[in-house]
Amino acid sequence: MPDRPETPVLDRVNIPADMKALSDAELRQLADEVRAETISAVSVTGGHLGAGLGVVELTVAVHAVFDTPKDKFILDVGHQSYPHKILTGRRSRIRTLRSGGGLSGFTKRSESPYDPFGAGHSSTSISSAVGLTMARELGGTTPEGLGDTIALIGDGAMSAGMAFEALNHAGHLGKRMFVILNDNDMSIAPPVGALSSYLSRLYSEEGFQELKSAAKGAVSLLPPPLQEGARRAKEMLKSMTVGGTLFEELGFSYVGPIDGHDMEQLLSVLRTVKERADGPVLIHAVTKKGKGYHPAEGSADRGHARGRFDVATGEQVKTPSNAPSYTKVFAESLIAEAADPKIVAVTAAMPDGTGLNLFAERYPNRCFDVGIAEQHAVTFAAGMAAGGMKPFVAIYSTFLQRGYDQIVHDVAIQRLPVRFAIDRAGLVGADGPTHAGSFDIGFLANLPDFVVMAAADEAELVHMVATAAAINDRPSAFRFPRGEGVGVEMPERGEPLEIGRGRMIAKGERVAILSFGARLAEVQKAAEALAAKGIKPTIADARFAKPLDRELILDLAANHEALITIEEGAVGGFGSHVAQLLAEEGVFDHGLKFRSMVFPDTFVDHNSPKAMYDAAGMNAPEIEAKVLEVLGVAQIGAKRA
Repeated sequence: MPDRPETPVLDRVNIPADMKALSDAELRQLADEVRAETISAVSVTGGHLGAGLGVVELTVAVHAVFDTPKDKFILDVGHQSYPHKILTGRRSRIRTLRSGGGLSGFTKRSESPYDPFGAGHSSTSISSAVGLTMARELGGTTPEGLGDTIALIGDGAMSAGMAFEALNHAGHLGKRMFVILNDNDMSIAPPVGALSSYLSRLYSEEGFQELKSAAKGAVSLLPPPLQEGARRAKEMLKSMTVGGTLFEELGFSYVGPIDGHDMEQLLSVLRTVKERADGPVLIHAVTKKGKGYHPAEGSADRGHARGRFDVATGEQVKTPSNAPSYTKVFAESLIAEAADPKIVAVTAAMPDGTGLNLFAERYPNRCFDVGIAEQHAVTFAAGMAAGGMKPFVAIYSTFLQRGYDQIVHDVAIQRLPVRFAIDRAGLVGADGPTHAGSFDIGFLANLPDFVVMAAADEAELVHMVATAAAINDRPSAFRFPRGEGVGVEMPERGEPLEIGRGRMIAKGERVAILSFGARLAEVQKAAEALAAKGIKPTIADARFAKPLDRELILDLAANHEALITIEEGAVGGFGSHVAQLLAEEGVFDHGLKFRSMVFPDTFVDHNSPKAMYDAAGMNAPEIEAKVLEVLGVAQIGAKRA
């Protein structure tokens, strides 16, 4: 374990109230020590490094000026929450980040009263801040009290429509609240779109650079002696920006841009607005992602997400693997299919995470990153499909939830052949329940004429990419997990699968296990253990949740006394559709024993993927136990365990 940094000021701070006794000079030193502590902790745990380093000064300043937890400090997404956790009574546990039983990698209401609103997905902070503000206005309260609300949101998160919906509503309500726009010109990937260009212009305009006093745009918040000069400067700025800033037009007093790493300037601005604001205020702070740690500052993603690393060099500790990652297999398979010039790819601010950065290198004119805007991504792809193109939309399962209305209304109802590549299906590990891909099987398989596939291994994924490319009369989706494949032999090229047709893996007797997706490897391990007990199950890979392979399912039901389905998803998905089919065909009338192994009806806390699947009861030992139970010999397995 690396040596911990010396932190004499931080050692005096357990909760934000302890910061009230510190001088401004000590607060500057505190920020340096929090940054060092963050780097040291993440080197041990891995996690989201760059975002937190970029907001250290902002975090210290907010907690020093405002009265948290009565005042509600809401962090958007939560990637930047580690410095906040260090300052709010959780420093002693900071090296448990993202591990089983340890601190969450995001803000979490059940973890601390200093986390007034949980996060994990983007662009929710302003909406929740408006809600807390109105709760205060209407007489609501919390155990800690209910004072001001301060939402910290990054420039990338501001590209989502939800953020602007919240700004519009807050401006209309006109109640006192604060939004800090963390403008670091860097989300996970470089930000895209007109908003990013607009913020860059604001920062570069000569008038903004000349006006260095606190609360530049909010004249009424300045001390009276400075108001006249600031008023003249503001009139100049308005003429330059055609009617004032966008945020002023939405009803906010605009303050900035200010240097988000200048503690003196931050403290001055925050103290001024806290004393004088009587409506919504937006503070535009320019920061640098990865600030203060050279390996992060110099990396392409500014140190966004890191495994464990060496503090001195920044080198990450990597576990060697001979199997390719599912994400890379998808990207390379899509590139192979893209010899067809009609194939295009769409991502929502995750080109590297989805592998589309590789596609973009080969086909830059056919790859589109729309920013954190999943709703737009889906309907944008639907428009391209309506125009004769073949769009692939690559979005993590957990984020695809944000575009569900568009999937229904703009894709499924119109039967447009949009192809959804659903990465991070199933339980993903350290990011926990906010990032688990638990629900896509259920919410897609219930849509008419939607083809829904799940890859059992990396070779199957290659074929499913080819299958999706060949489907031109309806929407389709294929899901695959995070991480490395299982090491199977890879095909030279994908071949389209017969729609709605599964495959037999191994023939046995008495019990059949029908797997949908990447639990197949665990099913096969369970079968090996069962063979030692004299039980040889039949194993089949469904491949499709919709349309179901009726012939395969009914054959399995007719020739076995028990049928078990297994999937990496919540109840209401593949197993529920199989049960519906069996019920309609009257199979249960003949005594078939049926079980469906799905995720438990709870959110599984962050841990290693294996531990999460242990908790969900879906690894090989639990599959073995389920077979013994359904066959009525579970007690034998229990005695031998």
